[in-house]
Amino acid sequence: MFAAIRRLAAALATLSAVPAIAALPLTLPVTHLNEEVIRVPAGPTLAVSLETTVYKPDGPGPFPLLVINHGKAPGDPKLQSRDRFVYMASAFVRRGYAVMVPMRTGFSNSTGKYVEHGCNMTANGYTQANDVRDVIRYASRQDWVDAQHIVVAGQSYGGLATMALATQPVAGVRGVMNFAGGLKMVGGNCDWQEALVRAFGEYGRRGKVASLWMYGANDQYFPPALAGRLHQAYTGAGGRAELVAFGPFKRDAHTMLASRDGEAVWLPQAARFLESIGMPFQERYALADPGVQAPSQYAALEDVSALPYLQANGRAAYKDFLNRQMPRAFAVSASGAWGWAEEGEDPRHNALAACQSKSAQPCQLYTVDDAVVWQGAGRTD
Repeated sequence: MFAAIRRLAAALATLSAVPAIAALPLTLPVTHLNEEVIRVPAGPTLAVSLETTVYKPDGPGPFPLLVINHGKAPGDPKLQSRDRFVYMASAFVRRGYAVMVPMRTGFSNSTGKYVEHGCNMTANGYTQANDVRDVIRYASRQDWVDAQHIVVAGQSYGGLATMALATQPVAGVRGVMNFAGGLKMVGGNCDWQEALVRAFGEYGRRGKVASLWMYGANDQYFPPALAGRLHQAYTGAGGRAELVAFGPFKRDAHTMLASRDGEAVWLPQAARFLESIGMPFQERYALADPGVQAPSQYAALEDVSALPYLQANGRAAYKDFLNRQMPRAFAVSASGAWGWAEEGEDPRHNALAACQSKSAQPCQLYTVDDAVVWQGAGRTD
């Protein structure tokens, strides 16, 4: 286990100062951040269409750009939900950035066939990086993007793709951020850890820009010893990378970037890194408070018997829910259906969706975080 310290592998290049940007007293609704979904052409003939989430401040820009790259959920990539990275996007929009979150080829509603190269982690990273490069090239032609001030971030498989992208001379990209980057292979004879070490060694040898890495002590996929090996391989080959080993985060540090509470961990490190590579990072926009539902005083949080509509199995599920992480939400329906969600980008929405998938009648929130917010009918038992 290596100590949770910051190690700067090489001096970061000093880049030209960014133009001054006047502070704008704007207020943006935090629930959507001017969110829109666009289609970005990609691939050798630009025949692939990437489902891409865009956030940006009000106004015409041009804005500095952050591109965030997603990981891979188990199973068929086509069944993977659109990643939004709302918490990270919010922090950057507050600081005057446009943000793009592309779903790569074969993921979610992007077209094309997902391609994986088995145990060849180096090739896996390069293939994913091709889509990221195409997104940046598309973005650089948009009048709302400051094409000279771009930073790229990636989580998990997206982190591997981001480090592969950093081997290419992509105009305007001043640095990259790797959050728990890598790819774990399950089953077969693949020594995926050694393959990852080789990949990061190759990327370090060809690396073009400075990078910030963040790996947690209780990451279920990439524990500290492996993260240290990846960093050593990268910097030993000549790559510029600072590793921040930030210690345990909740039940799994691998989820840190997508967590509401992760901002306290990554934001100070990102602010320092971005300043070092000549990227702006002062707050310039005020985001509207999304509003917190007030407790309804309907019942005590732990009073399982107070839940309306639910049978024994639903009450048992609620009892289990009380041990779940925050943010969290529990929803119920007059049909007797229920659903819950913890962590992630929108547990309230996810809890309602889980409930509604089992109910022909509308679902309502019963508990959000540690407060009962139920506004419906009373108990029925």
